[in-house]
Amino acid sequence: MSLDRAARERLVRALAASMIEHAEELTSLDQAIGDGDHGLNMKRGFEAVLATLPGLADKSLSEMLKAIGMTLVMKVGGASGPLVGTFFMELGKALPEQPARADLVAAAGKAIDAVKARGRSEAGQKTLLDVLVPVQAVFAGGGDARAIATEAVQAADRTTPMLATRGRASFLGERSIGHMDPGSRSASLLISAAIAALEFEATS
Repeated sequence: MSLDRAARERLVRALAASMIEHAEELTSLDQAIGDGDHGLNMKRGFEAVLATLPGLADKSLSEMLKAIGMTLVMKVGGASGPLVGTFFMELGKALPEQPARADLVAAAGKAIDAVKARGRSEAGQKTLLDVLVPVQAVFAGGGDARAIATEAVQAADRTTPMLATRGRASFLGERSIGHMDPGSRSASLLISAAIAALEFEATS
């Protein structure tokens, strides 16, 4: 996969728009089971990312992703900044300059492992990993763009009946059941935005 400068800028703008436009929804989700600041934090982080355009898009894809991750780590509060930022940074580190599908699959796997280590968590604990892990499985299994985007949405939905055992929501115990995890929702939005922006087709 080769992205020219226009495609890289389109990707950045789409990712940012997905967080800025859904900030109120994410905040509402977080008010139910967290600190209530997830939407505002993600909005602030991606506004900071946008502020680095056009220079950000002048970078290679790998360097651009690392720069996005670093900005999110520095600008997004709570647990989300370090986790989402780590994903972008590690994804960038693992990608070659001209990644094929297999390179993307491997890099995403490494980025997910880094998120697990950073958050000391696994899938099944009602975190963004409950979107990242199943989406990675669909991607690695050869799923096309529609299948990946569909899984992202459905995976976020599946966090609603789950009991939170990591993160702020875990303090609520059984009261966390019945609420979608805001981190999973933001992860699903970012994945869907990336696919739409790149008109991604699952080909090598």
